[in-house]
Amino acid sequence: MKTVSAGKLFTPVKVGPMELKHRVVMSPLTRSRSVQPGDIPGDLMREYYTQRASEGGFIISEATTISITARGWYGAPGMYSDGQVAGWKKIVDAVHAKGGRMFSQLWHTGRSSHVGMTNGAAPVAPSVVPEYYGPKTTAMASTPAGWFKPSPHRELDIAEIPGIVGDYRKAAERAKAAGFDGVELHAANGYLPDQFLQDGSNKRSDAYGGTIENRSRFLLEVVGAMVSVWGGNRVGVRIGPSGRWNEMSDSNPIALFDYVAKQLNRFELAYLHIIEPRVKGNVLIAEGQGHIATARLREIFTGTIISAGGFEPDTAEAAVRAGDADLVAFGRYFVANPDLPERIRLGLPLNAYDRDTFYTFDARGYTDYPFYEQQRRGSSSDPLRQQLRGGA
Repeated sequence: MKTVSAGKLFTPVKVGPMELKHRVVMSPLTRSRSVQPGDIPGDLMREYYTQRASEGGFIISEATTISITARGWYGAPGMYSDGQVAGWKKIVDAVHAKGGRMFSQLWHTGRSSHVGMTNGAAPVAPSVVPEYYGPKTTAMASTPAGWFKPSPHRELDIAEIPGIVGDYRKAAERAKAAGFDGVELHAANGYLPDQFLQDGSNKRSDAYGGTIENRSRFLLEVVGAMVSVWGGNRVGVRIGPSGRWNEMSDSNPIALFDYVAKQLNRFELAYLHIIEPRVKGNVLIAEGQGHIATARLREIFTGTIISAGGFEPDTAEAAVRAGDADLVAFGRYFVANPDLPERIRLGLPLNAYDRDTFYTFDARGYTDYPFYEQQRRGSSSDPLRQQLRGGA
């Protein structure tokens, strides 16, 4: 691996009012380790985030559900109860103690859910698309009983939409009470805001469907609600142009996401977070493809851009050096390398990640990946360590 210590990745950058010392961001990563019942962030999660905090570094929390009916992934934490706020506060305080900064990513899974996660309520969506929960669907929902196809969903009545926007506002308020530095809207990967955006999932004929302007309305209303709590410079938005996860599609994704990026300019956001279409979920599906979505939206969005999806240290450096991205978010490598920024800066070898433990429920494959200094001292002889050194 090439050393990039003199590179652009390790120069200071301002994100909203935050002064960061480097541009290596920890992506939001669902890991299923909250305390059950209650979706409460506990001590194990605190250790995990504390390990990955760095002086002047930036962490975006894993996707955090805004209500009971927004849930869709067993073990994911929430931001809708006092106990959850208390748990998050311990985590944020620990990240701050190490000199890091942290945003909370707010999440409504929409149709990508199961009645086992919503207290029996049918998942909601902009429109009913029976193929999504039919026998040929590739979508799956995580539940206390295991993985299942999503439950049949129902179309949101237009009168219900302000209530969901209100849930985002209340979650943003709770994130402030927990001490976060800001909030990010998860508007990618086929979850509720993305379902409203794309015409493969939005078949409505009212003010929230049809034209690009109408399909963007829900996202923009939610952003407005979050900005009303935090101010624009403490809010980020994550989008996935041309993303296919959760069976998403749009007839004209370039026009759609160009419009979204342009409209977001008016909020003067902390950043726009762009997932490259070369990844589908956590899997690279377009080997050799560059950061095409980031490069395109750089010409439209006037604020700070974080790019994510399929980056290596050298390609991240190239994207930042070219001016297409201001920061780059890493996911899989942060899973396996709690000291990732330092490893990249010094050109040190990276631990390989173990996909089998991405969404399990204990410390293995979560808080037991070694720091480089531990490896150098030869302090770890655990069999998993030996396996991890062999590759992903």
